[in-house]
Amino acid sequence: MVAEPDARVSTFELFFDLVFVFAITQITGTVTRAPTAVSLGRGVAVFLVLWWAWGAYAWLTNTVPTGETGPRLVVLAAMAAMLVIALAVPHAWGDGGVALALGFLAVMALHCALFLLAAENPTVARPAMIRLATTNLATAVILVGAGLADGRAQTALWVAAIALCYAGPYLTGVAGFTVHPGHFVERHGLIVLIALGESVVAIGAGGDVTVDWGLAGVALVVMALIVGLWWSYFDHDADDGERALVACEGPERARLARDVYSYLHIPLVLGVVYAAVGIHEALVRPNEPLDPVFAGAFAGGVVLYAAGLGAIRLRLGGRPHPARVAAALVAVAVIPLAPHVDAVVAAVILAATTLAVALGDRPRARRVLESTA
Repeated sequence: MVAEPDARVSTFELFFDLVFVFAITQITGTVTRAPTAVSLGRGVAVFLVLWWAWGAYAWLTNTVPTGETGPRLVVLAAMAAMLVIALAVPHAWGDGGVALALGFLAVMALHCALFLLAAENPTVARPAMIRLATTNLATAVILVGAGLADGRAQTALWVAAIALCYAGPYLTGVAGFTVHPGHFVERHGLIVLIALGESVVAIGAGGDVTVDWGLAGVALVVMALIVGLWWSYFDHDADDGERALVACEGPERARLARDVYSYLHIPLVLGVVYAAVGIHEALVRPNEPLDPVFAGAFAGGVVLYAAGLGAIRLRLGGRPHPARVAAALVAVAVIPLAPHVDAVVAAVILAATTLAVALGDRPRARRVLESTA
């Protein structure tokens, strides 16, 4: 692997990520308890807010050393605020909305303060952070309003907050932000791995079920699906992303990091989170058709993952492998099929397709690595 000599992800950063993991399990639990199209949509909205909060600290710890006491205490305070957000997730559209918004406000305020005080290259980093803080803090204020509202007004405020938040880096630019490729790529790769771990946890969260040969078979099928998702990303794309960042400098590197990691990793992680919802249901009732909402989460999660990988490859200047396009189309077809066949059948189709793509795309990955060696 061609890379600059960067610091690697610290155990303290992984400790911070534990709260994010708890928050996404809250999303899967909420959708599982209330399987409706509305809960799926609200889960996406909550995830986007959580992802922005987590991503802000991925950028922060990429340039601010967290081994010193002061920065570490600030990040721990943000971790406490993230815990409040996570606890509020199941009630984000009800009486927990204000708590979630105030937690987000605290996370963004602490992020801004620490970035201004301790970031590398303060001459250029501080003006960049001040520009971005404008939209980040405004987003938090809008979310407070959403927590106080209800009905269509609440939905409109959530949409406005998310739109402003994600438009921020394009409105203000990312020039002035430093990106250390090795650390940045590893941090995002680990969060993908953590999300995949959540899917593995879903295998063992089937509740009071009898462990027999049938259940063991379904569990192995689901595990094959997870292996295929892991293989597709870590064996094919992770190295290419780091290599591309190393090849860039200055604002262009920051823009590439923004696009590939802050934005195009969203369908990867969200796809795994929603696939975990379907995995849980497939294990609970393997010989029954999935509810349409669970079918949409299960197969739709795989579609999102495949689409995210394809979009990343396009942004890096390549082309999605035809097998990946075919896999995404197969997963799309499973969405209307799954409510009419046993859950295990849907799981087998998705697992076989995902593994076939992971194995079939391997020669292309080898050629890329050899050509850049």
